[in-house]
Amino acid sequence: MSQKIKNCISIFIFGSLLGFSQQDTGNWLMYFGTNKISEKLSIHSEAQYRNYTISPTNIEQLLLRTGLNYHFKPNASTTIGYAHIGNHDYKSDRKSPETEEHRIWQQLLTTNNIGRVKFEHRYRLEERFIEKDFKMRFRYRLMLFFPLNRPKVETGTMYLGVYDEIFVNDKRDFFDRNRLYGGIGYQYADNLHFQVGILRQETQTESKTFLQFGMILNTDLRTDKTKDLQKKLN
Repeated sequence: MSQKIKNCISIFIFGSLLGFSQQDTGNWLMYFGTNKISEKLSIHSEAQYRNYTISPTNIEQLLLRTGLNYHFKPNASTTIGYAHIGNHDYKSDRKSPETEEHRIWQQLLTTNNIGRVKFEHRYRLEERFIEKDFKMRFRYRLMLFFPLNRPKVETGTMYLGVYDEIFVNDKRDFFDRNRLYGGIGYQYADNLHFQVGILRQETQTESKTFLQFGMILNTDLRTDKTKDLQKKLN
């Protein structure tokens, strides 16, 4: 990697950390995983620990999400899954959530490349059970990946990741929120990425910035015998 790229990354990271020491900036600690169980099927695993301020003790939300992925093409998959969201009052000493949400979700994910840039389109529908209330919400996210030191994102690649995601409700308050993100990622191994970035979230009542730290760990849960059998069947 060139010294120029290293310097730019260092300036971005340290500048972000200095600028985000303010009380009105939160942080999200995130894990994502795709765990292969067959050639076409995998299990989605996800955990997000969201804090209202920079301090990791001011929890606002704990999100746990899982699902079953069907990879019907090399660049396309569908998912059906479940999520549990615990919403906390970060000012309270109470350990348990103030409110809880149970969520069913369906998703279509597609990718394509234009030159060195990878485009990822994510369409997600959510059925949200919040205490005694029920809501439906649609989300669309467009994410772009720009490799910095290699022609494509592979092991040893530093890359820029940017996305915009819009959320809309099915009835009252049609506009729910919008999230704009920019960050830097590093693919450490074939199945392991690390990312750090800045997310700006706009809702009807609040605009807020979050510093995000993410890890993506993909695994293959099949045994060697299972892999050999599936190859023969395919």
